[in-house]
Amino acid sequence: MAVLRISFIGDSLVAGTGDPEFLGWAGRICRAARGRGHDLTCYNLGIRANTSADILARWRAEAEARFVSGQDCRLVFEFGVNDTKDVDGRRIVEPGQATLQARQILGAAKAWLPTLMIGPPPIADEARNARIADISAQLARLCGELGMPYLATFDAFAGSRTWCDAVRAGDGVHPIATGYEEWAKLIETWPAWRAWVP
Repeated sequence: MAVLRISFIGDSLVAGTGDPEFLGWAGRICRAARGRGHDLTCYNLGIRANTSADILARWRAEAEARFVSGQDCRLVFEFGVNDTKDVDGRRIVEPGQATLQARQILGAAKAWLPTLMIGPPPIADEARNARIADISAQLARLCGELGMPYLATFDAFAGSRTWCDAVRAGDGVHPIATGYEEWAKLIETWPAWRAWVP
Protein backbone atom coordinates (compact mmCIF):
# COMPACT_ATOMS: atom_id res chain seq x y z
CA MET A 1 0.00 0.00 0.00
CA ALA A 2 1.32 3.43 -0.98
CA VAL A 3 1.16 6.19 1.64
CA LEU A 4 1.51 9.46 -0.29
CA ARG A 5 0.88 13.19 0.03
CA ILE A 6 0.25 14.57 -3.45
CA SER A 7 -0.11 18.22 -4.46
CA PHE A 8 -1.99 18.75 -7.74
CA ILE A 9 -0.87 22.13 -9.08
CA GLY A 10 -2.19 24.09 -12.02
CA ASP A 11 -5.19 25.84 -13.50
CA SER A 12 -8.98 25.49 -13.43
CA LEU A 13 -8.76 22.11 -15.14
CA VAL A 14 -6.92 20.86 -12.07
CA ALA A 15 -9.55 22.47 -9.86
CA GLY A 16 -12.29 20.64 -11.78
CA THR A 17 -14.20 23.75 -12.85
CA GLY A 18 -17.46 22.82 -14.54
CA ASP A 19 -17.83 19.51 -12.73
CA PRO A 20 -21.09 19.52 -10.74
CA GLU A 21 -19.60 16.75 -8.59
CA PHE A 22 -16.60 18.95 -7.65
CA LEU A 23 -14.14 16.10 -8.22
CA GLY A 24 -12.51 16.89 -11.55
CA TRP A 25 -9.92 14.39 -12.70
CA ALA A 26 -7.70 14.77 -9.63
CA GLY A 27 -10.47 13.84 -7.20
CA ARG A 28 -11.46 10.88 -9.31
CA ILE A 29 -8.01 9.35 -9.62
CA CYS A 30 -7.39 9.80 -5.89
CA ARG A 31 -10.72 8.19 -5.07
CA ALA A 32 -9.84 5.26 -7.34
CA ALA A 33 -6.42 4.87 -5.70
CA ARG A 34 -8.03 4.89 -2.27
CA GLY A 35 -10.39 2.18 -3.52
CA ARG A 36 -7.34 0.05 -4.35
CA GLY A 37 -6.18 0.39 -0.74
CA HIS A 38 -3.71 3.28 -0.98
CA ASP A 39 -3.51 5.92 1.73
CA LEU A 40 -3.43 9.27 -0.05
CA THR A 41 -3.61 12.85 1.16
CA CYS A 42 -4.45 14.94 -1.90
CA TYR A 43 -4.14 18.72 -2.11
CA ASN A 44 -5.89 20.42 -5.02
CA LEU A 45 -3.94 23.58 -5.84
CA GLY A 46 -5.68 24.49 -9.09
CA ILE A 47 -6.61 28.15 -9.63
CA ARG A 48 -8.84 29.51 -12.38
CA ALA A 49 -7.16 31.57 -15.12
CA ASN A 50 -3.65 30.70 -13.93
CA THR A 51 -0.97 30.84 -16.60
CA SER A 52 2.49 29.34 -16.38
CA ALA A 53 3.65 32.71 -15.02
CA ASP A 54 1.11 32.56 -12.19
CA ILE A 55 2.04 28.98 -11.34
CA LEU A 56 5.76 29.80 -11.41
CA ALA A 57 5.13 32.56 -8.85
CA ARG A 58 3.21 30.42 -6.38
CA TRP A 59 3.80 26.69 -6.73
CA ARG A 60 6.83 26.22 -4.51
CA ALA A 61 5.47 28.08 -1.49
CA GLU A 62 2.12 26.29 -1.74
CA ALA A 63 3.72 22.87 -2.08
CA GLU A 64 6.20 23.54 0.72
CA ALA A 65 3.32 24.48 3.04
CA ARG A 66 1.98 20.95 2.50
CA PHE A 67 5.36 19.20 2.70
CA VAL A 68 5.96 17.08 5.79
CA SER A 69 9.47 15.80 6.49
CA GLY A 70 9.60 12.04 6.62
CA GLN A 71 6.48 11.65 4.46
CA ASP A 72 6.41 10.58 0.80
CA CYS A 73 5.38 13.85 -0.85
CA ARG A 74 4.89 14.17 -4.61
CA LEU A 75 3.76 16.66 -7.25
CA VAL A 76 1.45 16.52 -10.27
CA PHE A 77 1.21 19.52 -12.61
CA GLU A 78 -1.21 20.45 -15.39
CA PHE A 79 -1.23 23.82 -17.16
CA GLY A 80 -0.95 25.45 -20.58
CA VAL A 81 -4.45 26.24 -21.85
CA ASN A 82 -4.50 29.72 -20.29
CA ASP A 83 -1.15 30.58 -21.88
CA THR A 84 -2.90 30.46 -25.27
CA LYS A 85 -5.45 33.21 -24.58
CA ASP A 86 -5.47 36.61 -26.24
CA VAL A 87 -5.97 39.71 -24.11
CA ASP A 88 -6.45 43.04 -25.90
CA GLY A 89 -5.36 41.40 -29.15
CA ARG A 90 -2.10 40.00 -27.75
CA ARG A 91 -1.11 36.54 -26.60
CA ILE A 92 -1.23 36.54 -22.81
CA VAL A 93 1.99 34.48 -22.62
CA GLU A 94 4.32 34.35 -25.60
CA PRO A 95 5.26 30.78 -26.63
CA GLY A 96 8.95 31.17 -25.80
CA GLN A 97 8.12 32.60 -22.40
CA ALA A 98 5.65 29.80 -21.71
CA THR A 99 8.35 27.21 -22.42
CA LEU A 100 10.88 29.04 -20.27
CA GLN A 101 8.46 29.26 -17.36
CA ALA A 102 7.56 25.59 -17.70
CA ARG A 103 11.27 24.72 -17.62
CA GLN A 104 11.74 26.72 -14.42
CA ILE A 105 8.74 25.10 -12.76
CA LEU A 106 9.35 21.52 -13.79
CA GLY A 107 13.13 21.60 -13.45
CA ALA A 108 12.89 22.81 -9.86
CA ALA A 109 10.05 20.42 -9.08
CA LYS A 110 11.91 17.37 -10.36
CA ALA A 111 15.03 18.34 -8.40
CA TRP A 112 12.92 18.44 -5.23
CA LEU A 113 10.24 15.73 -5.35
CA PRO A 114 8.91 12.98 -7.63
CA THR A 115 6.89 14.84 -10.27
CA LEU A 116 4.46 14.08 -13.09
CA MET A 117 3.32 16.47 -15.83
CA ILE A 118 -0.09 16.19 -17.46
CA GLY A 119 -0.44 18.15 -20.67
CA PRO A 120 -3.23 20.57 -21.59
CA PRO A 121 -6.30 19.20 -23.41
CA PRO A 122 -8.10 20.51 -26.51
CA ILE A 123 -10.99 22.94 -26.06
CA ALA A 124 -13.89 24.03 -28.30
CA ASP A 125 -11.84 26.68 -30.12
CA GLU A 126 -9.89 25.50 -33.16
CA ALA A 127 -7.66 28.59 -33.34
CA ARG A 128 -6.55 28.14 -29.74
CA ASN A 129 -6.26 24.39 -30.21
CA ALA A 130 -3.42 24.96 -32.68
CA ARG A 131 -1.64 26.87 -29.93
CA ILE A 132 -2.45 24.25 -27.30
CA ALA A 133 -1.08 21.52 -29.57
CA ASP A 134 2.15 23.51 -29.89
CA ILE A 135 2.45 23.99 -26.12
CA SER A 136 1.77 20.29 -25.60
CA ALA A 137 4.57 19.39 -28.02
CA GLN A 138 6.93 21.82 -26.28
CA LEU A 139 6.08 20.36 -22.89
CA ALA A 140 6.62 16.84 -24.20
CA ARG A 141 10.10 17.79 -25.41
CA LEU A 142 10.91 19.55 -22.16
CA CYS A 143 9.79 16.61 -20.04
CA GLY A 144 11.83 14.30 -22.25
CA GLU A 145 14.91 16.43 -21.56
CA LEU A 146 14.18 16.41 -17.83
CA GLY A 147 13.45 12.70 -17.71
CA MET A 148 9.96 13.43 -16.37
CA PRO A 149 6.85 11.44 -17.30
CA TYR A 150 4.49 13.42 -19.55
CA LEU A 151 0.92 12.57 -20.47
CA ALA A 152 -0.06 14.08 -23.84
CA THR A 153 -3.71 14.75 -23.06
CA PHE A 154 -4.18 16.85 -26.18
CA ASP A 155 -3.23 13.96 -28.45
CA ALA A 156 -5.43 11.52 -26.56
CA PHE A 157 -8.52 13.74 -26.60
CA ALA A 158 -8.30 15.44 -29.99
CA GLY A 159 -10.30 12.60 -31.55
CA SER A 160 -12.42 11.71 -28.51
CA ARG A 161 -16.11 12.31 -29.05
CA THR A 162 -16.75 11.92 -25.32
CA TRP A 163 -14.26 14.65 -24.48
CA CYS A 164 -15.31 17.03 -27.24
CA ASP A 165 -19.01 16.64 -26.42
CA ALA A 166 -18.31 17.23 -22.72
CA VAL A 167 -16.38 20.43 -23.44
CA ARG A 168 -19.11 21.73 -25.76
CA ALA A 169 -21.73 20.88 -23.12
CA GLY A 170 -19.68 22.93 -20.65
CA ASP A 171 -18.38 26.41 -21.35
CA GLY A 172 -16.12 25.50 -24.25
CA VAL A 173 -13.03 25.12 -22.08
CA HIS A 174 -14.17 23.19 -19.01
CA PRO A 175 -15.98 19.89 -19.54
CA ILE A 176 -18.99 18.60 -17.65
CA ALA A 177 -18.55 15.54 -15.43
CA THR A 178 -18.30 13.06 -18.32
CA GLY A 179 -15.19 14.86 -19.59
CA TYR A 180 -13.46 14.68 -16.23
CA GLU A 181 -14.43 11.00 -16.02
CA GLU A 182 -12.78 10.44 -19.41
CA TRP A 183 -9.67 12.30 -18.21
CA ALA A 184 -9.50 10.24 -15.03
CA LYS A 185 -9.77 7.01 -17.04
CA LEU A 186 -6.86 8.15 -19.21
CA ILE A 187 -4.66 8.86 -16.20
CA GLU A 188 -5.68 5.59 -14.60
CA THR A 189 -4.16 3.74 -17.58
CA TRP A 190 -0.96 5.83 -17.55
CA PRO A 191 1.96 3.68 -16.39
CA ALA A 192 3.64 6.63 -14.64
CA TRP A 193 0.62 7.21 -12.39
CA ARG A 194 0.01 3.52 -11.77
CA ALA A 195 3.65 3.10 -10.74
CA TRP A 196 2.83 5.43 -7.84
CA VAL A 197 -0.48 3.75 -6.95
CA PRO A 198 -0.61 0.26 -8.52
